[in-house]
Parts: sequence; C-alpha cells; structure tokens
Amino acid sequence: MKADGLRRIWFAAASLILGAPLAHAQGLPQPPAEPPAKIEIVSKPIASFDPREPQRRTFGTLVFRGGLELASAHKQFGGFSGIRVLNDGRFLAINDKAYWLRGRISYRGDAPAGIGEAEIAPMLYTDGRPITARGWYDSEALTEDGGIVYVALERVHRILRFDYGKRGLLARGSLVKVPPEFAKLRSNKGIECLQIAPKGSPIAGALIAISERTPDAANNIRGFLIGGPKPGIFAVKPSDDFDVVDCALAPNSDLLILERHFSWRRGVAMRLRRMPLSEVVPGAVLEGKVLITADMGYQIDNMEGLSVHRSPNGETVLTLVSDDNFSVIQRTLLLQFTLLDE
Repeated sequence: MKADGLRRIWFAAASLILGAPLAHAQGLPQPPAEPPAKIEIVSKPIASFDPREPQRRTFGTLVFRGGLELASAHKQFGGFSGIRVLNDGRFLAINDKAYWLRGRISYRGDAPAGIGEAEIAPMLYTDGRPITARGWYDSEALTEDGGIVYVALERVHRILRFDYGKRGLLARGSLVKVPPEFAKLRSNKGIECLQIAPKGSPIAGALIAISERTPDAANNIRGFLIGGPKPGIFAVKPSDDFDVVDCALAPNSDLLILERHFSWRRGVAMRLRRMPLSEVVPGAVLEGKVLITADMGYQIDNMEGLSVHRSPNGETVLTLVSDDNFSVIQRTLLLQFTLLDE
C-alpha cells in the first residue's frame, strides 16, 4: 500500500478515537419518519487483502475471497457497525445513525462484485417515529432469529426487538428487558456483540451480548446471557488492548469475535478470535484462539461488523464491514473470507 493510503487509514483511526460523538438533539421537534429509499451504491473491487503480496490468498485458517470499497451519495450511507448476510447474497446492515441498509451482494465467481437492490430507512420505535426522536441512535450490533431482529444501542444501553420478517424496514422496535448490570456499562463502551444462541445448545434462545470494553472487577470485558435457560454474566479476557466490536456464530457453533485496536504508534488493527460456544456460561472467562490479526499494511479500515453464512457450495463465508464514521478520510469496506475447517 502506498504511504498516502497508510496515512489516510491512520488519520481515520485517529478521528475514530478523538472525534466527537454524533450529535442528536433530544427534545427538539423531529421530522416524520422517512419511507425506505432506494439508493445506488458504487463499488470498487479489492482484489488482494495484502497489497504487499497481491497473490497471497491464505491467512491462517482464512482464505480471502475478495472485497469491495463502497460509496453512495445518500447522506445516511456509512457508519456501518453490524451486518447479517444470507447465502443468496441478500444482507441487512445497521449504521451508527440508527438506519437500516438492505441489499444484495452480486458475485463474480467467489468474489463480491457489487451491491444491488439497495434500500435505506430509519429504525422505528413502537410509536412509528424514528428511534432518534427519543435520543437513541448509536446502533452497534444486530442478530436475527426466525425473522426477529435484535439491535443493541450503545450509550443508552438498550436492546430493541423488530419483527423484520413480517414488516421489513417498517418494523417497529420494542424494548427487550436487560439485566440491571447494563446500568454499569460505560457510555461509549457498551454492547457491540449480539448473537442468539442456537437451538440444541445448552443456552438455546439466550441473547449473547458482549460489551466493547466495560471491565468487570478483574478487568475482563463484561458479557451477558439474556434470557434462555441459564441467564447470567460472563467475561472475555482482553489482550493487546483490543476491543470487542462484533460477533457471529460459525456453523459448528463456535463463537467468532471481531476486535479492533488503535494506538498512535501502530494505528488501527483488527483481530478475529474463535471460542467454543460450550464455554459461554455464567461465570466463565473466555479467551479462545486467534484466527487472524491484521494492521494497516492490509486492506482494512475500522472493521466493525461480522457475519457468517454458508455459500451455495457449503463453504463457511465470513463477511466483514467497516464503520467509516461518516468521515471523508475513511472507507466503507466489505471483505469476505472462507473459514477453513481445522
């Protein structure tokens, strides 16, 4: 990667750490909810994950399939912090301004080639108004279960339930009861990982929720099991100053955790860890195995969203999306990898 590209990513990371949070005035008159809008998304292909070795495809147990740099003229496009992708290319994403984005990824062979059928719309509350009218906006994580979509909101530390299967982008969110310990979450270090435990697991039906970096008494990262047969609190052991930014379940039910690091010396970096779901129980401290670590030498930005799906030929595909913080010096990236069986 050229030096100017590295500098752009480095300053993008700096804006992430030092920039002011998005401003949403509470108590002021709010316009009526916007209907879903069809938008055009322009994509630029990313052929190699490591520009220093363009032919390299394998990174540990991950194989790079391809990626896209995305852009749109729509004013609410960007800031993506969560995504769920289906095996037919359809996806649902959320951004920091409490907007949905849905569309379909097209492919050239195994590599993403573009985004079509794109629509964007604000998240609505039970009263039919945008949730931003309540001062809620920092939507950071989502998961789906049988057409029901759950979204975690940072800063206000709430989880909303949407019947997306019935109403799509017009679904109205209702509050999910959360543990009283949510009140101890740090303002900008709240829930970033949200996942429904699958049927057949000991914690089936529970919402797995992990904070970005709210420490417990032992300085581990707080996690919660909400509902299900064994509700309670667990933790993730931090290392190398990485923060949790998303999670997803692999087909074998391992929990994959996406993490981000920033320092003035190293800039921004991403990491993926793999943890057996069987270890996610109240009182546990999870550590897991690192699958990949990537710094600014690779094609990354502020990677914040993670999804896992099976391809039509049965491969396990990881999709990562970046949060550009609505900054002109950052990029919206969509990257895909095949996760190899160990």
